[in-house]
Amino acid sequence: MGERTPEGRGRRPTAAELEVWRGFIETSIAVKARIDRAIQADSGVSAGDYAVLLALAEADGRRMRTTDLADAISWERSRLSHQITRMADRALVRRERSDVDQRGTEVHLTPEGLDALREASGPHLRTVRRVFVDALDEDQQAAVASAMTALAAHLEALDIEDAG
Repeated sequence: MGERTPEGRGRRPTAAELEVWRGFIETSIAVKARIDRAIQADSGVSAGDYAVLLALAEADGRRMRTTDLADAISWERSRLSHQITRMADRALVRRERSDVDQRGTEVHLTPEGLDALREASGPHLRTVRRVFVDALDEDQQAAVASAMTALAAHLEALDIEDAG
């Protein structure tokens, strides 16, 4: 494929372009659903739990402001609030007032949460390999990586354009 130009802006996608789009959406949903079901069955950790636990484990001090955590996992704040409540009830995380401004809330990863993440990670990564990685040869993996890089760059450019 060649370089992208703004010439296609404003026109409807072609049938071939819509076929690619639909394949992307339907396959992405199917892959994610299969991986989500497997992590729950293998570890008792939901996909939502895993997303939160992983983001917190990778954060400085294993804690994040609620707003930053929502942004990091691309969730609405209300959805995250409900998730955090359920996880706090199971002692996987805890909420605390921010040390920085006392107005915001931080979510902290507990030792129990870190243990749950560690126990879930092995089965999760094996499922990712079985469901996604093993389906693609090296050239296909490179093509998917290239496409995702192009999409991410395009979305970033759109965000800049929309903000300007």
